[in-house]
Amino acid sequence: MVYNKNMKVLWTDGSAIPNPGKGGFAVIEVKDNKGYPVILGNDKYTTNIKMEGQALISAIEYAGSENCEIHTDSEFWVNVLTKWAPTWELNGWRKKSGPIKNLDLVQKLYSLYRTHNVTLKWTRGHIGTKYNEMADEWAEKARTGVKLPNQN
Repeated sequence: MVYNKNMKVLWTDGSAIPNPGKGGFAVIEVKDNKGYPVILGNDKYTTNIKMEGQALISAIEYAGSENCEIHTDSEFWVNVLTKWAPTWELNGWRKKSGPIKNLDLVQKLYSLYRTHNVTLKWTRGHIGTKYNEMADEWAEKARTGVKLPNQN
């Protein structure tokens, strides 16, 4: 896969074991055909969905004003950001079937997505895709408490 050098390329993943349970997330940056973990985070009690969302928030914040391409295996969050949130926002952050779960996370992530130069790319998870597997491995490390040298 050839990446555009004028844009940040990030891969994200999040998990909770059990679900809900202790969770972690990771953001991997790809530079010069190598992946580097740049952000790890965890939570003592959370869900897979929350950790996937937090990984995306962290990736967008990390990219800042730069163009970025974010790869995720969370089809749920890709659908939230590209299909569902625009309608939910128009309807006063409500959906026909009831309240929106994790509304605070949805609103924060949707705001970041709309105000930053983000291209989302969905990838099927757990099929051997190099940087998706790397993000998964680092999310698991984060879940167990591993931190990057530059993190507190």
